[in-house]
Amino acid sequence: MIVPGLVTAFGVFFMTQYLSSAVPDELLEAGRMDGCTTIRLFWHVVLPAARPAAAVLGLFTFMQAWNDFFWPLVVLTPENPTVQVALSTLASGYTTDFALVLTGTVIATVPMVVVFALLGRQIIGGIMSGAIKG
Repeated sequence: MIVPGLVTAFGVFFMTQYLSSAVPDELLEAGRMDGCTTIRLFWHVVLPAARPAAAVLGLFTFMQAWNDFFWPLVVLTPENPTVQVALSTLASGYTTDFALVLTGTVIATVPMVVVFALLGRQIIGGIMSGAIKG
């Protein structure tokens, strides 16, 4: 259910473009001159530089997976729906209980707020690191 949406063309292009501008070749060469192996260079140079973009991409990927409707509708059984499929079945009866639908919608937005709260520091940190002159 989750695995097909983890790697997308947008994510590969986004991270490639970000890393090509955020990590200059001179920084990688300096790490190699200091004796870093490829794994240590990735762990200590590339990964800290990629953290803001990875947070943004993680947020976008989570939003896409959380709001996906058609794939869970096709793959899952009616006894085990996702939140969005369950909300659509709440609103599709002969009469609609709007209080129940709106309560479910509010509850469905809580995970999005939690993920943004967790990744928000990295996103804001990446924005602020690009705002410093010098």
